[in-house]
Amino acid sequence: MKTFSATPADIDKKWIIIDAEGVVLGRLASIVAMRLRGKHKPSFTPHMDCGDNVIVINADKVQMTGKKREEHFYWHTGHPGGIKSRTKAQILEGAHPERVVMQAVKRMLPGNRLSRQIMTNLRVYAGGDHPHEAQSPEVLDVKSMNKKNTRSA
Repeated sequence: MKTFSATPADIDKKWIIIDAEGVVLGRLASIVAMRLRGKHKPSFTPHMDCGDNVIVINADKVQMTGKKREEHFYWHTGHPGGIKSRTKAQILEGAHPERVVMQAVKRMLPGNRLSRQIMTNLRVYAGGDHPHEAQSPEVLDVKSMNKKNTRSA
């Protein structure tokens, strides 16, 4: 029996839409990362971009458990003393709340060239509307996959 290795001609990409309203951030990010990478497909090949295109809507209504809303994202400007930080709550209430979901998904992918290419297949929108109706995306209901995916309190 030979090992199957997908070629670009074998890859078939679908469009998936996920509503993030009320869903816990880490669980959402792990499901999105798996779909982007293509690990849910039997034809998964580690060195190929064989995942789906994922659209996440209502990213500003994502939930977090515990005190994670007060935790900081840190980055450095490259200049001496240039460390900066923002809490996740500040980012969610700011101008670009979709960056919290983007960062969570990015950190669940391996840090290489392929993951940077895979991240181009992710579209995140803060509101409920998106410009991808022409691709006729399939709805993936993350809330009903597991009762822990939503926050009860």
